[in-house]
Amino acid sequence: MTDIELYERVRQKDKQALEALYDRYERILYAFVMQLTKDRDLAEEAMQEVFIKLWRGGGVYDHSKGKFKSWLFTMSRHVTIDLIRKRKPDLQLDESYAEAIPSPAPSVETEVEWQEERTQIETAMAELPTEQQQVVRLMYFQGLSQQKIADACDIPLGTVKGRIRLALKQLRRHLSHDLIDKEVER
Repeated sequence: MTDIELYERVRQKDKQALEALYDRYERILYAFVMQLTKDRDLAEEAMQEVFIKLWRGGGVYDHSKGKFKSWLFTMSRHVTIDLIRKRKPDLQLDESYAEAIPSPAPSVETEVEWQEERTQIETAMAELPTEQQQVVRLMYFQGLSQQKIADACDIPLGTVKGRIRLALKQLRRHLSHDLIDKEVER
């Protein structure tokens, strides 16, 4: 079930859908808010507030404005900043200033998304037979041509092509549609 389908079911007060979204995003959101707060209690409180807000319909996701995951991270960021302000009213947070500063480093949200995608790819790769893993790694991670892979592995070119084709077919079954769509856009 997609994030949007789960979100729509949450809006209809389906507790199982909320649990499914929680299970899907709990670890990654916790890591994100922990980065912002550097405080375990505050991070746990922020997580609770995010999912309560989701359950109560606070903030409405609009798919035309971006991915559900990005919206959830943005909402988590705002909830966390509000909690920080409540606990530390003397702390001066200027969001507009902070957001206006260009950062050469990827945002925390981007890093967390990359880490999640990397984990998905590694998990999917581990499901492939060893000979398919080898040709995929040589082609996509080391940039070798199919002919060079055939020469390096001392196997016919047709075998290399067949292994890559089967590996890609199997990877498509294991990777999320969001990740495949993103890879196609790149």
